[in-house]
Amino acid sequence: MPVTGDFLDHLSGGHTTICHAWRVTRKDGTVFGFTDHDRDLSFEGTVFRAGTGLSANALSRTTGLSVDNSEAAGVLSDEAVSESELKAGLFDGAEVASWIVNWTDPEQRALQFRGQLGEVKMEAGEFRAELRGLTEALNASQGRVFQRGCSAQLGDARCGIDLSGPDYRVEAAVSAMVGRSRFHLPSLGQYADRWFEQGRLEVVDGAAAGLSGHVKSDRAGLVRVVELWEEIRGGIAPGDRVRLVAGCDKRAETCRVKYRNFLNFRGFPHIPGEDWLMSYPGSGGGNNGGSRYK
Repeated sequence: MPVTGDFLDHLSGGHTTICHAWRVTRKDGTVFGFTDHDRDLSFEGTVFRAGTGLSANALSRTTGLSVDNSEAAGVLSDEAVSESELKAGLFDGAEVASWIVNWTDPEQRALQFRGQLGEVKMEAGEFRAELRGLTEALNASQGRVFQRGCSAQLGDARCGIDLSGPDYRVEAAVSAMVGRSRFHLPSLGQYADRWFEQGRLEVVDGAAAGLSGHVKSDRAGLVRVVELWEEIRGGIAPGDRVRLVAGCDKRAETCRVKYRNFLNFRGFPHIPGEDWLMSYPGSGGGNNGGSRYK
């Protein structure tokens, strides 16, 4: 944001009274305000607390399309940012805005940075979080990929499957935990073995409510055993309720048999494999993508 008006006059003078202010908005809507001034500031409906221990390194700003980045660092505090909330992932992907402010008149300010929190690390009672600017989105791949597997996400507009129905999701209470990533649930006999593989496990209540994980394995039996690829960091205890959402391995056969949705399949199951590029004319066999050598 360009600096204009009275604030520009203030910055152009021989004496300035400026500080920095940061606003962090988590995905659950919780808002935190921080400032490196020795008194609280307030503007745009947010109170920016002093003495919270948050600071930020110099912002790397560019005029082109390269990625702006910085780093925020702070001391873990129950009043500001707690270690348990960071471990639970509640700050992952949070929106961040940073201003320079005239602390004698907070209406004189300029927005310096807007983006998201990236990777968060904790060590020696402090946390460090990468700040990713708005141009970070330019790193995402664009265009369609021609591949055997489906490129749609289960339940999105291109897929067309409605995941809100009882055929594709169910809630149950955790009966036991094995380690931090394996769950024992009731049998859920109405759902076939491996029905929820490649799907999601969402925590409905308890300390980790609102967090989710990707399902690695789903085995039916007298006890339903669900294993995640990574642990859910918020801590889950027996009795907490979780929601299982069906998954898809992106194969054409799965789309046709499990979901009866082959008309919306977004892959190319008959595309030749890499070996086909090395093939040569022959009187027998077919160019099916497989190797000619055994």
